[in-house]
Order: sequence, then C-alpha cells, then structure tokens
Amino acid sequence: MTTQPRNVARVVRARDTSDGAGVRLKRSLGSQELPELDPFLLLDEFRSDDANDYIAGFPDHPHRGFETVTYMLAGHMEHRDHMGNRGDLAPGSVQWMTAGRGIIHSEMPRQEQGLMWGFQLWVNLPAKDKLCAPRYQDIPPDAVPELELAGGAGSVRLVAGSYAGKPGAVSGIATDPLYLDFRLVPHAELSVPVPLGHRALSYVYAGEAWLGSTPGTHLAAAQLAVLDDGDSLSVRAGAGGARLLVIAGKPLNEPIVRHGPFVMNTREQITQAVRDYQSGRLLG
Repeated sequence: MTTQPRNVARVVRARDTSDGAGVRLKRSLGSQELPELDPFLLLDEFRSDDANDYIAGFPDHPHRGFETVTYMLAGHMEHRDHMGNRGDLAPGSVQWMTAGRGIIHSEMPRQEQGLMWGFQLWVNLPAKDKLCAPRYQDIPPDAVPELELAGGAGSVRLVAGSYAGKPGAVSGIATDPLYLDFRLVPHAELSVPVPLGHRALSYVYAGEAWLGSTPGTHLAAAQLAVLDDGDSLSVRAGAGGARLLVIAGKPLNEPIVRHGPFVMNTREQITQAVRDYQSGRLLG
C-alpha cells in the first residue's frame, strides 16, 4: 500500500505568556500568530520548578462549547467543579473534559515545590454538541497505554486515537482525535500513521527532531509544526533524542466565535453565554 507522507506547512514558536491567576506557560496555538487549527483552539505547555510560576493555579472559571484536555508529565494538580467532582491530576494522567453547555471548575497545584510540567489542549465541539451535558474522562497514569517502538527507537504513550493497532486511553470524542506522546532515543527514525483528512500538528517539547520527507523540517524544543495532509509522518530524532506530541483531529468546518472561556458559532451565542454566566444560568 502506498502512503501519502505529510510535510511541515508552517513552524510556530511557542510564546511566553500567563493564564489563570498568573501561571507562566508557553503558548503555541491560540496566539495571535496561530489563533486556531480547526478543530484545535489552544495548546499550552506549562513547565517550571519555581513554585512562583504555578502556585496561584487556575481558580474557579467557566467554560462552554468546547473540550479541555490536560495531560500531566510531572507534578500534581487538583481538579474541582461545580458538580462536586474532585480528582488528582497526577504525573502521566489525562483529563478530557467536555464542557458542553457549561461547567465551572478549578485546577490548583497540590504541591508547593518541585517540577510542574504538562500540557493543556482545547478542542472545539461541533455545533450540535455545544450545549450537551458536561462530562469527564479522567484517566489515571497506568490506564494510558505505553508501547515500546520497533527497533528500540523509544516509546509512545497513547492518549487518544490508536497506534500499531492498540487504542488509546480516550474514546468517544466527536472529532476522532489522535494524541500521541513520543519519547525517542538519539537518531531514532519512524513513520507515524495519521488519519488522512485530519488536521494535524506536532509539538517538540524536548530535544530536536526533523519532520516530513527527507531531509525534513528541523524543530527545536518549544516549536510547533502545522502539517499538511497525508496519512503518515516521518520523524527523525536529533543527537540528543526527542520528545514530541503528534496531535490530529477531524476538522469541523464551522464558524468559530470565541470570547475568553466560551467558544460558540455566532456572536449572539457568545452574548447568551455571557448572560447565562452572569445570571447563574450557564449550568442549566
């Protein structure tokens, strides 16, 4: 079977910013340079061993109309919401939260020192699901499948989608996402299957890698590659190895209107979301 290789259409460097109550992070998607990549709306990396950079956390805040995906590499965050849900986002864990018609939650550090490291991805919901009931998929670390790559190239954790015939931890998402976390040894080479027609990106968060057909496009840490279409992605790690995310999803091809924590299809729907929040009807 012939494959259609993907190449890098654009490289975006993550920019330093802050969110929540002052958590310092790097934003590669959701910035002025790259506002969205349908169906994805935001990708942040938070990483610091200085408590001053993360201790204020993300106090109570609302969401409507999209999904948030928190993937932890190190540290602990405590999640709470208005429905009484409470959980520990531990190293290696995943939380896929479908905000739907409305949710108010907080994500606060459960540590006062040490390394806090992870990612948050925002995924749009189709218009028909924007006012659905909120739900969670809370995945503990040992429930996220991890596979050894052929030839000793490294390993991959399967957050969503599938790899080598094995399904990932998260399922039942409208955009049929792929979310893979690769840890590659020096000079490793591999071809990653990516669904044809899905919008796709790759984010290098440690080391360096070359993506796409030889010689490929070089990416250093804190750089995001927007990929063109195809059904596979060639990845080659640098001399120090590489750690990178490969993320893809089915585009919705619907209007996107966003205002802070609300993502809808029209300006009128945004106005209604703000009114609902201010009047206490967001959750109804």
